[in-house]
Amino acid sequence: METVRTQRKPLSKEVVVPTLPLYRSPPSLEVRLEDFELFAIDRLRVLKGISDGLSRGKKHEEMEQLEKDLWNKNMRHPQASEIANKDIISHFVLRLVYCRTEELRKWFLSMETALFRYRFRQESAEAQRALMAEFDLPYKAVGSAEFESLRDKLGQVSRSIGQPLPTADAIFYKVPFEEVPELVAGRRVFLHKGHAYIASNQVVSLVGTQFRSHLSKALILTNRKWTSTVREQEKDRLTPIVEALCTSYLGPDYSQPKGFAEISVKDINELARSSFPLCMRHLFEKLKEDHHLKHGGRMQLGLFLKGVGLKLDDALMFWKAEFSQKVSAERFDKEYAYGIRHNYGREGKRTDYTPYSCQKIILSTPGVGDHHGCPYRHFSDENLRAALSKMGVNSRAVEDVMDKVRNRHYQLACTLTFEAVHASSCDSGINHPNQYFSDSQKLLQPKSTQF
Repeated sequence: METVRTQRKPLSKEVVVPTLPLYRSPPSLEVRLEDFELFAIDRLRVLKGISDGLSRGKKHEEMEQLEKDLWNKNMRHPQASEIANKDIISHFVLRLVYCRTEELRKWFLSMETALFRYRFRQESAEAQRALMAEFDLPYKAVGSAEFESLRDKLGQVSRSIGQPLPTADAIFYKVPFEEVPELVAGRRVFLHKGHAYIASNQVVSLVGTQFRSHLSKALILTNRKWTSTVREQEKDRLTPIVEALCTSYLGPDYSQPKGFAEISVKDINELARSSFPLCMRHLFEKLKEDHHLKHGGRMQLGLFLKGVGLKLDDALMFWKAEFSQKVSAERFDKEYAYGIRHNYGREGKRTDYTPYSCQKIILSTPGVGDHHGCPYRHFSDENLRAALSKMGVNSRAVEDVMDKVRNRHYQLACTLTFEAVHASSCDSGINHPNQYFSDSQKLLQPKSTQF
């Protein structure tokens, strides 16, 4: 089994906090190439679950339970002694994956910080103090005399946020107010002469800010290292894995239709109106309008149609008919038929290609004249509103969708579209165009008559 050897020194053992590492440096150990990828995918399931929960506006208590469930489900290991290694390895692999662009760094930074804050809150008071020492934070607990002089003010803040009144043995820290911006913005701390007095149960805000700052700097340095040397050195081994992980689809396999029978060419027009997600509906309409699609559009729509049950012979018939007004039958057979057969695993390497996931579509970069990609990301506001209205989304729901788009929650925007079109909730969220189609068909058709 091929292995990957990390090059830096092991984590410092001066302060042992076994359940929550600070990821200062990679561990000095060998990693099987298989684990390199699988550990990262498991952690990615956790981060994407947190992202979905936050974008849906889940409450604090709901997020606590969600994060606990995600961690327990995905970060297990058959050998208990290897759980800590899996934690550290998965973090550093994803650091490589997400260091490569500003957009990727921003997402990873936010999700890892949210995860760290949750895990910090689960630690004992002793472990939390050890973590503060590990960060080398220059803050000491407020002395008894200063505490007594401010006790009434601290009590007023505690009452205003529904916290117990501070007792004589309560621990408070005095820190520069700019280091706990979220507490200041939420008026959850007492401010005095440029300092914020934070209770021990609020220390997570301070430590979370420090963690985010350290990780942000580390991502920039990792990107420089990756770009200058590692990417080229590992081009035949790690680079393909690293560059593919950020677009990895983590849900069910839609390479074959699920839950419904095959569809035929005569079904497609009706299905496009009723059950295609906006990205595929747009491609289908452009194909009908222009009688042609560029390569990116043909791949995105063609693999989607394969996944919803359009067999190869019907696919060849469908594309040939659509292209017939601009392309001769002879040219179609020579230039386009091979690509269609290739997608179905009948040519070339005979790979059974999988329909594109939402993440892959979102991260695509359509050029001039292209129609593939994610409409929620790539359409102008005006065009997106018009497309949503054409799908039957009411004006109030359109505003909700546009709000998610402005905040770059493109999959949640698609989920809200699904819910508005079908007048039904979609708690799992939309993560794949073929999932949209499948869920739509389950709602619209009795099992006995589903396509």
